[in-house]
Amino acid sequence: MNTIIDIQNITKSFGTHKALDDVSFSIPEGSIFGLLGPNGAGKTTLLRILNQIFKPDQGVVLFKNHPLDADDVLQFGYLPEERGLYKKMKIGEQAIYLAQLKGLSKQEATRRLKEWFEKFEITEWWYRKLEELSKGMQQKIQFIITILHEPKLLIFDEPFSGFDPINTNLLKNEILELNKKGATIIFSTHNMASVEEICQEIVLINNGKNILNGTINEVKNRYKTDLYSVTFDNEIALESIQNPLWEIQSIQQSQHKTTVTLKVKTNSENNFLLSELSKIATIRSFSEELLSINDIFIRVVEQK
Repeated sequence: MNTIIDIQNITKSFGTHKALDDVSFSIPEGSIFGLLGPNGAGKTTLLRILNQIFKPDQGVVLFKNHPLDADDVLQFGYLPEERGLYKKMKIGEQAIYLAQLKGLSKQEATRRLKEWFEKFEITEWWYRKLEELSKGMQQKIQFIITILHEPKLLIFDEPFSGFDPINTNLLKNEILELNKKGATIIFSTHNMASVEEICQEIVLINNGKNILNGTINEVKNRYKTDLYSVTFDNEIALESIQNPLWEIQSIQQSQHKTTVTLKVKTNSENNFLLSELSKIATIRSFSEELLSINDIFIRVVEQK
């Protein structure tokens, strides 16, 4: 897969504080990429370097295999965590102005904005001032402005902040749809459930360093617990479950089923385990107990 962004040995300091320390990773083109880390890890500094707000002290950022420059940033859409719209200006007026800064004509900007306002059912907001809207409503406006010029790379920093569950789901679906249409998305958030739901790859930064990256499946497999939950039909005698391949961690029985948690001792394929377990009795359910991205995040950060 082609990469759209290559972060190569980026270092950035502010006085004696090293915000980024030799950070390197690549973002596949067309992916939804999770940029994760605790508060103060260096994520926002990195996003600002991508948008050329800051320059790195060392290292280089490549965009489609060439050094990133100001013209490339016109192809980006950036929704920062600190929102930056003008509270006293009318919403439609400033949305058109900001779209023109991204290269759209006034006519095209107006046409696209009208379509998005209708889609989000907010046409009555056009002549209102931003300060009259709630935080969540302001967020919708900024989201529209961010994506209006149809950028190749979208950068969302805590995009669901201030949203109720219904509007969170609305934006999540729009982000997935933009990705289907070809946009690469960098998604920075503390909501690990959203990361696990929509991201294909992640990088985890802590204390300015890249401490973990890979696809969601690769990361989860890297931190496998080797625990499996198996439910058999009917009650099963303990001795019939015992096997050198695994240790029994727990067993729960009722009149119609037996549920067992097993810790596998060897690196066995799931199909092989199922074959061995099916010799005991009829299997009602079988699942591997993988750590969530949230659990892995906590474990890795606490170890560093």
